[in-house]
Amino acid sequence: MAQQNSRPNREPEDGAPEPNFNWRGLILFVVAIALIGGAFYANGNPNAKNPPVPYTKFLEELKKEESKINKSSVIIVVAPGRVLDHIEAEWDKKPIRVQINMEFNRTAEADIRAAGVDYQLREDGNSLLVTMMVNLMPIFLIILLIYFFFRQQIRMAGKGAMSFGKSKARMLARDKNKVTFKDVAGVEEAKDEVQEIVEFLKDPKRFQKLGGRIPKGILMVGSPGTGKTLLARAIAGEADVPFFSISGSDFVEMFVGVGASRVRDMFEQGKKAAPCLIFIDEIDAVGRHRGHGMGGGHDEREQTLNALLVEMDGFDTQDGVIIIAATNRPDVLDPALLRPGRFDRQVTVSLPDVKGREEILKVHAKKVKMGDDVDLAVTARGTPGYSGAELANVINEAALSAARRGAKAIAHLDLEEARDKVRWGKERRSLAMSDKEKENTAYHEAGHAILGCLLTNVDPLHKVTIIPRGPSLGSTMYLPTEDKYTHRKKELLDRLVMIMGGRVAEELVFGDVTNGARGDIGQATNITRKMVCEWGMSENLGMVDYSEGEEHVFLARDISRSRSFSEVTAQEIDREVKKLCDDAYARATELISANRDKLEIIARALLEFETLDGDQVKDIVKTGGMSNPPARPVSKTVPAPKETPVIDPQLELGGLSGAPA
Repeated sequence: MAQQNSRPNREPEDGAPEPNFNWRGLILFVVAIALIGGAFYANGNPNAKNPPVPYTKFLEELKKEESKINKSSVIIVVAPGRVLDHIEAEWDKKPIRVQINMEFNRTAEADIRAAGVDYQLREDGNSLLVTMMVNLMPIFLIILLIYFFFRQQIRMAGKGAMSFGKSKARMLARDKNKVTFKDVAGVEEAKDEVQEIVEFLKDPKRFQKLGGRIPKGILMVGSPGTGKTLLARAIAGEADVPFFSISGSDFVEMFVGVGASRVRDMFEQGKKAAPCLIFIDEIDAVGRHRGHGMGGGHDEREQTLNALLVEMDGFDTQDGVIIIAATNRPDVLDPALLRPGRFDRQVTVSLPDVKGREEILKVHAKKVKMGDDVDLAVTARGTPGYSGAELANVINEAALSAARRGAKAIAHLDLEEARDKVRWGKERRSLAMSDKEKENTAYHEAGHAILGCLLTNVDPLHKVTIIPRGPSLGSTMYLPTEDKYTHRKKELLDRLVMIMGGRVAEELVFGDVTNGARGDIGQATNITRKMVCEWGMSENLGMVDYSEGEEHVFLARDISRSRSFSEVTAQEIDREVKKLCDDAYARATELISANRDKLEIIARALLEFETLDGDQVKDIVKTGGMSNPPARPVSKTVPAPKETPVIDPQLELGGLSGAPA
C-alpha cells in the first residue's frame, strides 16, 4: 500500500481561531498597575510635598517661645461630618501636614487657640461620596483588569467546559485532502470494496433499484503499515460527502460518561450532515470485549462501547451515517460490534504481493529522482513481506543515501542498501571487534551460508556479511524468489538445518561455542513448536491442535485460560520439539563436516572481503573459488585461522581455492 506522509492541518474545533498572545491585555495590565499604584500612593500621601508630622510633636513646637512654626499660616481643615481632619502650616519655612486622630485629640482646637495661633478654618471640598469613590477606585481597576486581560482565556475555558462531552471528530476539508484512489496501490481488492461505498454515496438509486441498502459499517483489518488509514483518506478524497475523522482513544477521558456522550454527539453531527462518512482509527482502543475488565469500579470503556453499539444499530437507527473503522487487532473486538448490521463488511488490507510492491514503489518514486540503472521490478522482487510503510521508507532511505553521497539521482546500490537497512538495520562499521570475535563471527556466518547453498528446500542466499548490522555482529540474508503463503514440511526441516549451521561451525572449528546462536535457538524453537502444536507435522502427536493462543494474548480474557491437554501430552510435545531440533543439528553437522574445506574458504573470504553476495558463495561451494570477487576493504588486517586455506598469489582479485581441512 502506498503511504502518504503528509497530514492535513488540524483545525481548531468549531472553526475557532487559535488563541494568540494578548498584547492588548498586557498593555492594559501595565497601565492598570500604574493607575492602581498611583491611587494607593495618593491615598496614603494626599500631600506628598507636606510630609506628615505627629500632632504631639507639632503641639510641643507650637508652645515654644521661639517656635519655628509660622503661626499665621496655620490652617485647620474641617472634613465633612468631622470636627477636624488635619492641620496645614509652615515649619521652618517648609509646608507640613499634621495628622490628627479626633478620637484621642478632642481638645485639639482649644490647644491651638491657647498657643496663641490665629488659625483659619477651611472645609474639605471632597464630599463623602467622592472620598468613597477614590477609595474604591483601585478595586474597580483590578476587576476591569481581570476582565480584559483574561477575557480570551475565560472565553476558551468556558467553551472547553461546556463542550467536554462534545465529539472530537474533525471534518476533513476537501481542499486540504489531496489523497485519492490514484495514490493507493498494492491492495486492489480492498480498494474495490471501499470504492463501491463511494459510488453508492454518489448514486444511491443505482443500488437501490433491487432493494439493496447501504452498508452500515466497514471494518478494515490488516497488519501495521499496510495502508488502512491511507485508504480511508482516499475515500474522503473521492467521496463528495462530509468526512469525519476520529481516533478510538479520543472517546475515553478521565471523567465517567464523557466517552458515551462523545459517541452520541458524533452521531448527532453525522445525522445533521447525512449522508456522511465517519472514520474511527484504532477502534480496538474502545471496542474491546465487554466483561473482561481487570478489577472493579465503573468501566468507562464498556459504557462507550455500549453507546457505539446502540448508535450503529440500535432502536434509533441513524440512516445515512457510514462508519469506517481500522484496527490491527480484530481478535480483541467485541462480537456484538462485528455482527452484520453494524460492521456489515470486513475488508482485509494484507501485505502487497510482488506486483503490488512494484506499484507502491512507483507511487513513491514519483516524488524523487531515479537513476537510469534503477529497476523497480527488481527491487519489488527483493522486498518480499515488506509493507507499504516499509516500501515508502526504502525510497526515503535511498534518497537520503544518495544525498549523502552527493549524487544527483538515486542509484540501484542506494535502493539495495536502503532495503537492507529497513529490514536488518544499519551497518555499524565503527563497532570495535577483536580479531578473535571477527574470526568466530566469520565461521558462524559461513556455517549458515554453506548450508544455504547445499540444501535444496530453502530460500536462495542473498548476502552474507561480518559487518555488524543492527543488533547482530554478522548477518546471513535470504530472499525468496516469490511470495509464499504456505510452508511445506521439507522446507521447514531444511530451514531448521540451515539455522543450526552457525552453532555447528563454531563447534567443529573451535571445539567450543558462544552465545552468538541465541537468536538461532529461539527461531528454531519457535518453528519446531509451531510444527508440533499448530501445523500437525509430528508423526507421534498427529493432526491435533495443541496451541495455546500465544500469538495474540488478550490479558483480561486469557489470564485464566488453562491448556486443553494433559501433562503427559505436554511432556510428549517437549520431547518432539527437542527431537526435531536434535535431528536438524545432527544433519547440519554431517553436511558441514563433509564440506569442511568449503567452510574454511568462505570464512577466509569473509575475513578478507567482509561481505559476499549469494552468487559468490555459490561459486565457492561449486568450484572452490570466486570468479568475480568483491573489492577488498581499505586497511584490512586478516587474522590467520587455525587451518589457513591456500590462496593462489597470481589471482590478485581472482577466485579463492581452498585445501581440504
